[in-house]
Amino acid sequence: MSTIRRKFGEDYHVVNTNRAVSFSAPAKRKRQRFVEKNGRCNVQHGNLGGETSRYISDLFTTLVDLKWRWNLLIFLLTYTVAWLIMASMWWIIAYIRGDLGHGHDESYKPCVANVYNFPSAFLFFIETEATIGYGYRYITEKCPEGIILFLFQSLLGSIVDAFLIGCMFIKMSQPKKRAETLMFSQDAVISQRDGKLCLMFRVGNLRNSHMVSAQIRCKLIKSRQTPEGEFLPLDQRELDVGFGTGADQLFLVSPLTICHEINSNSPFFDLSQRSLMNEQFEIVVILEGIVETTGMTCQARTSYTEDEVLWGHRFLPVMSLEDGFFRVDYSQFHNNFEVPTPPYSVKEQDEKSSLSSPGPVLSPTLLDGHSRRECIFSFDGVPHTGEPGSKLPIKLQRMSSKNGKEVLKTGSMTTEKASSMGDLPLRLQRLGSLVGQGEAENQLQLKPLKLGSEAHTRSAGELEHHRPVPIPAPVPRPSLNPLPASSGRPEDNLPPKLRRMNADH
Repeated sequence: MSTIRRKFGEDYHVVNTNRAVSFSAPAKRKRQRFVEKNGRCNVQHGNLGGETSRYISDLFTTLVDLKWRWNLLIFLLTYTVAWLIMASMWWIIAYIRGDLGHGHDESYKPCVANVYNFPSAFLFFIETEATIGYGYRYITEKCPEGIILFLFQSLLGSIVDAFLIGCMFIKMSQPKKRAETLMFSQDAVISQRDGKLCLMFRVGNLRNSHMVSAQIRCKLIKSRQTPEGEFLPLDQRELDVGFGTGADQLFLVSPLTICHEINSNSPFFDLSQRSLMNEQFEIVVILEGIVETTGMTCQARTSYTEDEVLWGHRFLPVMSLEDGFFRVDYSQFHNNFEVPTPPYSVKEQDEKSSLSSPGPVLSPTLLDGHSRRECIFSFDGVPHTGEPGSKLPIKLQRMSSKNGKEVLKTGSMTTEKASSMGDLPLRLQRLGSLVGQGEAENQLQLKPLKLGSEAHTRSAGELEHHRPVPIPAPVPRPSLNPLPASSGRPEDNLPPKLRRMNADH
């Protein structure tokens, strides 16, 4: 069985034909992440070829980026090898000059006093390098090669100390450990805020020292295919968390909830509760700021996969007011609760709202009786509600004014059912309001104006493009009470009784 598992992997399962025994569903395989929850990027570089020489050219950064165990090993090996090499050089000088055989001879002047074997040469080097100077071993004036070697040892020791000690200091003061005290919520939630569907997660700072100029950014990592057929396995898109409004600049004193509004510009515009189960994406969160105590830039990272995005949830509050201060309860930092949230995407909600909204009104608004009669039975056949001909083209206004003058001159042009009094003189309007309907019909009978049906049914836009057909002059007919023709004012053609009434008013 173990051989079969090694061959086919962990996905191999033994199938039992006994139906009485039930098996649980296989566990879901762990999601492959681009960025781990602790912020480590899950990317390895391979097949560099000749590019590995670039790491040697930037040796200082390479040593800083190494793990601590490798740094300590390189630190110890460098000093040990350098000490052994320099001690061997001092021993070689003593051996060439013959100082090793006269180590205890007081009358002999060696290059280095009291150096008669390798351990004594090694101790001399350590005393010189560490500037201890016990006074028992020292260089004499009869050893010029020893003086040159001493100068070379001093320069080489300073370079090695500056390089290795500086590397260890930079590695110890790196702000990566400061990022350990910056917290992110375990899950991200999707719910409504201020009537808008939003993607939210929470960040917090465990230390009392602040992060100066803290800024947060979000990247959506999702595979996609371009219209040209190119496949992008790890396409990165920006998620707006308030870049335009300045909400991405954080005052991280207490835990904050970062909000991404899902709108038409968001990559989650068509994301619904049902489609979330079939999606595969990763949201990378990057928090940057300057450490207040050291002044160094710190960056904290985390990520959320589609399994860590909860639809219809909201975070529990963690702030409470105590006696004179605000208290943060970090035990509720990762907790959330369910809230009523529509399971539809923003795109579906917009489509439903557009379908349910009433369309544009096609029919004109009904006016009152008087204005409606003026609109239907105007002289030019074009609807209007204000001043006659105020909304007509210039040629039609001139034709309307010309036809009105002809009606006033002849006194025989009327509408087919009920004419409007807006085109008559002011005194005739007053006369019509005083005289009863029956008496006015006996005294003054306006002859009907014959208008074609086509003029009533055409709109104002059609009249602008079509030249109106001129209305023929009405044929005079005998009336019951004919008005005397006169070339004076229209009031002179009225009967004496009406003229007196008009003069009184």
